[in-house]
Amino acid sequence: MVRHRSAVALVFGFVLAISAAGCGGVTINKVLADPGKYRNGEITVPGTVSESVSVLGRGAYKLTDGDQSLWVITTGGAPRKGARVKATGRVQEGYDLGVLGNVVKLPGSMQSGVVLIESSHSARD
Repeated sequence: MVRHRSAVALVFGFVLAISAAGCGGVTINKVLADPGKYRNGEITVPGTVSESVSVLGRGAYKLTDGDQSLWVITTGGAPRKGARVKATGRVQEGYDLGVLGNVVKLPGSMQSGVVLIESSHSARD
């Protein structure tokens, strides 16, 4: 009986650990540290919108988490500045952000870089 309880507790602990590991999610820092790791799959990244621009139904917004930020490119409207967002999409390296330079002042180092091509997002205040 004791052996059975130990086995059940062990399995329960394992399932709980796996579930907790999945809840950690992908952070902007993880994406920027190794963008190639996330290139072939869809990911969800949380953050706060620090810059936002929409033109003719297309847009981009800068998702920030602490001191790290990631541009998100969207074919829908961009969420407003200050919104807390979970953006879902695919990571793309070497994306030319120069087209945004006419609307948003980008630092020289951000003329091309890692972006998230959005498939959807959910925003909350």
